[in-house]
Amino acid sequence: MTSDELKNIILEIIREIAPEADLSQLDPDIRFRDQFEFSSVDFLNFSTKLQERLGVRIPETECPLLSSLSGCISYLAPKYR
Repeated sequence: MTSDELKNIILEIIREIAPEADLSQLDPDIRFRDQFEFSSVDFLNFSTKLQERLGVRIPETECPLLSSLSGCISYLAPKYR
């Protein structure tokens, strides 16, 4: 899976969880919750959906690595090489 494919999946999941978020202005290096309303429950749902959609297990201790788009891609991309 390419980084672009991962990015598309990540953005799809965010759209499902936070449909009000303006993803056209998303800065990939800034935490999601600093850019739009993304509560801890939203983040839990996000990580759960990522695991389901991608078929990976993300340990709870590593979930903070998923707090931004860049972080998600950096964490997930090596799992698909």
